[in-house]
Amino acid sequence: MKQDASPSPLRLHWWKAEPNFGDAINPLIVGHMSGRAVEHTGPRNADLFAVGSLLQVVKRGHKEPREGDRVCVWGTGLIRPVFGHEFLENVDVALLRGPITAALVKYHARQFGDPGLLIDEVLPFDGTVADRIGIVPHYTQIDDPRLLAFVASDSAYLLIDPRDDTAEVCHKIAGCAHVLASSLHGLIVADAYGVANTWIEPEGQSWLKYLDYATSVGRTDMKAPKRLDEINGAANGTITYHDGIAAARDALHDSFPDKFKADARRRQVRPARTATY
Repeated sequence: MKQDASPSPLRLHWWKAEPNFGDAINPLIVGHMSGRAVEHTGPRNADLFAVGSLLQVVKRGHKEPREGDRVCVWGTGLIRPVFGHEFLENVDVALLRGPITAALVKYHARQFGDPGLLIDEVLPFDGTVADRIGIVPHYTQIDDPRLLAFVASDSAYLLIDPRDDTAEVCHKIAGCAHVLASSLHGLIVADAYGVANTWIEPEGQSWLKYLDYATSVGRTDMKAPKRLDEINGAANGTITYHDGIAAARDALHDSFPDKFKADARRRQVRPARTATY
């Protein structure tokens, strides 16, 4: 969508240390919601935090108030518990990713959502769904010999490298009949495109962020990840928590701060839902 030429770039902080599509969707979604250009900046100078388990970064960067407008949090979550929540006095919370994050920082909220659920609005999928099972590992697992052996065990498996081009990764996920993912945003992006998915063991990763997201959309089947040796035909089924996804998407649209929107975007009506749930 055409962006207004006049507003200054919106300063957004996201994780850039490693190539990872789950972080790279950040400026795409925020640009879509704001109608503005988006630029990467450090935690202390950011206008906004959005996609990612970055609330502990917000805490470190905003223990003290800063001059000018306060930083805003929209859909951000925790990767691990934090001690102390006084930093929230220096932060505007538009939305948190999930109720576990909210409980850990003692923030009372009734609506939640991960902005990754809006990726289909930015990168619509109009291709053909193939009878393939996409496997989206956490980027730290991409060279795991056990994973590679698993992928090689069945021609139906398609390895999707989260370090590849963001649009390409999203297009591949949307074109699968089912997705197995240890990448959190592999699961979230699959939900955004209406692709059924299964959480597989995220080796070395905290489970907090996955359970936080699952709770946010009312996903009751995601209590623990499956090991690769437990798959055995488990890559099937349908999404049964459509209402939870729709509620999270509505919350994301309703909570995105008007102050960050270009004037034209403020006047626009929320787009109709087109995902095939």
